[in-house]
Amino acid sequence: MVKDLIHPIVCGLMRPIMLWLLESKPRCGYELMTEFMRLTGYKLQPGIVYPFLALLEKEGYAMSRFVERGKRHVRYYSLTQKGENLLAKVKEFFNTSIKEVIVDLLKEGK
Repeated sequence: MVKDLIHPIVCGLMRPIMLWLLESKPRCGYELMTEFMRLTGYKLQPGIVYPFLALLEKEGYAMSRFVERGKRHVRYYSLTQKGENLLAKVKEFFNTSIKEVIVDLLKEGK
């Protein structure tokens, strides 16, 4: 029952968390997946991550560059100014619209 309640919440936070992770430094898709797992305990599927990164890039919210790692070239994504503005709007939503609910849920002793 608990997992049935928590899983949809985590699914709804996948994209905002990925944006937030890209804010701090350029990351490849694999790094996004491992950081998401570390933070939430839930596994992000490549079928979610890579199409989202491609959409961010296509819409101008992110840009990518290839970095040579050994014999491989790995694509790293970072937010553009437009992407940072989008993340600011997401943060504003969480800081105003829903913040009271989240703070109340996190209170101990209730």
